[in-house]
Amino acid sequence: MIRGVLRLHRTALIVWIAFVLGSVAYLVWLTEVTADDVQATLDACRDTSARYCGFGASRDYSGPMGWVSTFMYYSFWAVAAWSSAALIGRELESGTARLAWTQDISPTRWLAAKLAVPALVLIAGGALFVPVFRWAWSAHRDLMGDDWSFADVFAARGPLVVAYGLCALAVGALTALVVRRSLPAAAIAVAVVIVLNRYVEKYREEYWPAVTGTAHNNDWSTGYGTYHPQSHYWPLHLVETGIVLAVAALATLAAFLLLRHRTRPARTPRQESPA
Repeated sequence: MIRGVLRLHRTALIVWIAFVLGSVAYLVWLTEVTADDVQATLDACRDTSARYCGFGASRDYSGPMGWVSTFMYYSFWAVAAWSSAALIGRELESGTARLAWTQDISPTRWLAAKLAVPALVLIAGGALFVPVFRWAWSAHRDLMGDDWSFADVFAARGPLVVAYGLCALAVGALTALVVRRSLPAAAIAVAVVIVLNRYVEKYREEYWPAVTGTAHNNDWSTGYGTYHPQSHYWPLHLVETGIVLAVAALATLAAFLLLRHRTRPARTPRQESPA
């Protein structure tokens, strides 16, 4: 089953690997090459009286850095669409799933393999991307404009970005099992994960008690007289990660229960023995 999933969805696997490796390579280039060029431009501007010298130079570094984190963060939209349409929905719609269940492959094993392989790929991609992004984001803070409380930066600096991908995978699978049509399932799955993401983000500042006082430059001001210092990043981040993973676990459990219910053999009426 694992080899079959890899072979059937090798295009998606190649696209994901290329996306992660390309993002990592670009982060390294920004940090090791672009940042030096931007810094040289800013240093040269200190020796001239030109009014607009170096105007926007820092954005050549901070802008692309922000876009990398944004694309990685919102990649869970693509995961939800692919999971519901290609991974599960298409096989249910075409009947190939039921054919597989007649080849000594139980529905439970079929779904487990379908989810386990992309889950491991998502985790592996995150394990590579997150440390590199944390290094790149911290390397030249004087050139960065992104605050740690920004949604995409907040997620990309830790396991939350992987948690959203796993949640999208599970929600997409459950949606496909409910709808059993690939395109409608994809639309519904993407809508569900977007709503979930917006709802969780809305209450992000409440996942850990704020501090009363005057916020500083690197703090997250949440209201008049209250803020989150940088030391609150990990508590806030891990609480939200736990919430998203809990939703992923519930969606996965619901998918297995629904599949088991729909594939359970129908019971035949018990015949009464003749008197």
